[in-house]
Amino acid sequence: MKLSFLAAFGAITSVLAQRPSNVSICDYYTTALLKTNTPANQYMLLTLLVNTAVIGNYTQPSNGVFVPGILNPNGMYNGTAVNLLPYFNGGLKSTNDGPTPPDCVNFLDGGGAAPLMKNMPANDTTSNQYFLLTHLYQYFGLLLGCSGYNKPGFPPYGGVASQYQVHRYMDLDSYELGYFITQVGLAAASFGVAPADINAAAGALMKTFAYKCSPPSTVAPEQGPQLNSICTDPMCPLDPYPTCAAYPSGGTGTPPATCPMTMSSSSMMSSTTSSQMSMTTSMTTSMTTSMSGSMSMQTCPPASTVYMTKTETMSCPSMKSCPSASTVYKKAKTHTMSCSSMSKPMMTSSSSAATATATKTSYCYKKQHEDGWDCE
Repeated sequence: MKLSFLAAFGAITSVLAQRPSNVSICDYYTTALLKTNTPANQYMLLTLLVNTAVIGNYTQPSNGVFVPGILNPNGMYNGTAVNLLPYFNGGLKSTNDGPTPPDCVNFLDGGGAAPLMKNMPANDTTSNQYFLLTHLYQYFGLLLGCSGYNKPGFPPYGGVASQYQVHRYMDLDSYELGYFITQVGLAAASFGVAPADINAAAGALMKTFAYKCSPPSTVAPEQGPQLNSICTDPMCPLDPYPTCAAYPSGGTGTPPATCPMTMSSSSMMSSTTSSQMSMTTSMTTSMTTSMSGSMSMQTCPPASTVYMTKTETMSCPSMKSCPSASTVYKKAKTHTMSCSSMSKPMMTSSSSAATATATKTSYCYKKQHEDGWDCE
């Protein structure tokens, strides 16, 4: 599958003049938006950018650009549903931390969206949320060429050097990475960043992180070359110069297990966060093109056969070619859930070539990488 986030910014008009080629993206837009190009203002620019990318629009100006947000559970990328929230709220055993990783870690334990809407990383300086958000500010400062990086007012990146190691147990695919990068680009566009600059930044993110088995690359000069590929799903695009032997398991991930949701992780969103998500979900729904094909809600199967997928469902008539009767549906990156907690409807195959049998109800799922269908 080909990432298509660059096209999303082609029609956006910048409200700022063209950036000189000898001035970094960070320095130029710090001056344009915050007037004085100091390390502290550069850090504030990254705070505004990252917070908007994470939770969606919360500031002015937005320049007419809607940002659904990385935490939006109803994300959509290239016609495929994306939900990155479980990676952040402790819903998946996907964090490479502690003596026996992977672990279940809630990264929204510092107040959720409420402090982000106040241009803060968290309500404290000790939570997982605080460290995640500040590391994002610092890392993106490196990627965007902030001249004030590692100077008073702009602390250096304090996280793990290898982004592969950080994301090793997440088993991210191209849709998830494409959605993440698109949110960063939309956040930048909402502050008036020019499409050419957004495309340059998005292209750098893709080159560094979105290919499988990429050779070591240097983002933080003080940390040197590191393994940074974070697209580890089996169908991720392979780097033109792959070094799979340098990665554990050849750079291929394993779908993370689910975690029991504790009270703190399941209710970490404040009322402010909940209303923000509700607004974002509503706007996303109105903007998203609905999937083709007939769709009908079904009675949930027994709990042992109820599956949640990270991909949007669709009926057989909208497929490129319907499968045979014995190849009816695809279950991609699934975990068993109770019927009442499902967020996506199950859909019955309606193609004559993919008919449910008398003994087992069959469902059509859009395959993760659109390269065929598998039998379950």
